[in-house]
Amino acid sequence: MTLNATVQKFLDFIVVERRMSDNTLDAYRRDLTALQAYADEHSADIASLDTVHLRQFIASENQRGLSPKSLQRRLSACRSFFAWLLKNGDIKSNPTAGLKAPKAPRKLPQVLDPDEAKVLVEVPTDAPLGLRDRALLELFYSSGVRLSELCALTWDQLDLDDQLVTVIGKGNKQRSVPLGSYAVNALRDWHADMKASRPDIDPSNGFVFPGRGNKAISQRAVQIRIAQLAQRQGLFKRVHPHLLRHSFASHILESSGDLRGVQELLGHADIATTQIYTHLDFQHLAKVYDDAHPRAKRNKEPES
Repeated sequence: MTLNATVQKFLDFIVVERRMSDNTLDAYRRDLTALQAYADEHSADIASLDTVHLRQFIASENQRGLSPKSLQRRLSACRSFFAWLLKNGDIKSNPTAGLKAPKAPRKLPQVLDPDEAKVLVEVPTDAPLGLRDRALLELFYSSGVRLSELCALTWDQLDLDDQLVTVIGKGNKQRSVPLGSYAVNALRDWHADMKASRPDIDPSNGFVFPGRGNKAISQRAVQIRIAQLAQRQGLFKRVHPHLLRHSFASHILESSGDLRGVQELLGHADIATTQIYTHLDFQHLAKVYDDAHPRAKRNKEPES
């Protein structure tokens, strides 16, 4: 389907202004293509759809079997599109105001425990690309950066002396995250190896993890590599980049209890997104409660 010119103009806008990832842009295109198909079926211009139309659109997508999460994403794309039209003066009100998609059940993210994380990141450095793999894994687990942020990372975003990495996250927001000594040492070793073995690359300001043609490594390549390394290290969980981000957040929160701090480290705009990590270690919290609260003692025999 050829996209409506207004929709294409909106997609061009978000690429420039919001610096959305390719995956997010593809999702917006799919969602708005579905909305355009609905408008075409009703012989309406997509920009003229009203609240009743949009409610019917979400209902029809629900009947087609879309999950609550997919419906929420559909509606989010519609909200952004009509908000842009309103801002440009193309419509007088946003027809998505007040619309809600069915709530999706929130799944707790799986995490590695600290011992599993240690096994994963300590991949042998004498293997082919071993220094790169160690640096990549240590950086992921040490900083909790997103996959897209790591793939786009350049050496000038790293301050190894002050142990900081600065990334550009969602919404073009910049944040700096501390790095642990293991990650710093692994990155120094990888930097030295690049200077010695890859004279075609300028390690002073190029990509930290270059792919083919010295361009940024692809997200898919990183996903495949991490899954391979996890298998080699004897881990039987499905290990992927976001699992390392979850593990970073969970381990920091469990040790510090500082939810706001974890929110800043992860670059979450809404603390509600971060709060999911408060549910990850409920058994630990229940034990703390039992041991500390004077009227808990749920699992102990009553005194005789």
